[in-house]
Amino acid sequence: MQFRDKHKDFVKAGAVLFGVSRDNMASHDKFKQSLELPFDLIADTEEKMCHMFGVVKNKIMYGKKVKGIERSTFVIDPEGILRHEWRGIKVAGHVDEVLKAVKGLKKGG
Repeated sequence: MQFRDKHKDFVKAGAVLFGVSRDNMASHDKFKQSLELPFDLIADTEEKMCHMFGVVKNKIMYGKKVKGIERSTFVIDPEGILRHEWRGIKVAGHVDEVLKAVKGLKKGG
């Protein structure tokens, strides 16, 4: 919800936001509507993007080994170059750090 609430600041800084998960589009549509998200969600049901960005991780849940996704954020510039990444993020304050990085790109840094 923090990215939702700061969406206008990201747009002003020249950024385009997307959320990505392994859920299907029907699930995304419900999630987007319930949280009133102003940005699109990408359904990576085949985990192609997840593997490309290396966020698929083995986890232990209830004593069983399962495949999970490491919560991550990536900033990609207009030329398609990965400029910043945050892995295993904690939500509190994260959006401000990402916004600062995006604004830095706009200034040429």
